[in-house]
Amino acid sequence: MDPRLPHLRRKLAQIPFSPLRSHSFGEEKHRFQLGPTISPATLDAFETDHGVVLPAPYRDFLTSLGATGAAPFYGLLPLSRCEVFTIDPKGPDDGAPRGFTAVEDLARPGDRFLHIIEAGCSDVVLLGLTGPLTGRILTGNSDGFWGPYLSPAPDFIAWYELWLDEMAAGYDNRALELTSPASRNAERRRRPTS
Repeated sequence: MDPRLPHLRRKLAQIPFSPLRSHSFGEEKHRFQLGPTISPATLDAFETDHGVVLPAPYRDFLTSLGATGAAPFYGLLPLSRCEVFTIDPKGPDDGAPRGFTAVEDLARPGDRFLHIIEAGCSDVVLLGLTGPLTGRILTGNSDGFWGPYLSPAPDFIAWYELWLDEMAAGYDNRALELTSPASRNAERRRRPTS
């Protein structure tokens, strides 16, 4: 088990009681609760079925803390709903954002990404499975409406802790869909009253 996980569990437990924390988009759905863990045998079967290897920090999280629930946006998807994607090739216009396509054929070329979090509409949060972004988190739009954002965190656990730390500190962070208390108050003041 990754030694960072017990510390992460304590941080997550404190978030709902932090009075000056940011609002995390989708928190009403998961309520900062993690679902049950998943067995290593289930993860092994998933890897075999999809022809991938899951990065160790993500595996450790799913087997030690929880396999669904509390995470940015609408929370962690159950493994049964996680799909393998590849980034779309560049089109004739090199400046156009690139989207992501679900991999139907395991022989299809391209680096692999696992869709781990539903972010709403066609927005996705992906975990790099192969290539230079293995273990890293990308947030993007599967239709290519906006280009992917690569998190500065080196792996899934560091990315998850970044979410907790920035929320606890009351930060705005568009990439994690965090809204600070100051921004929420300013938005309330701008709304017309009836």
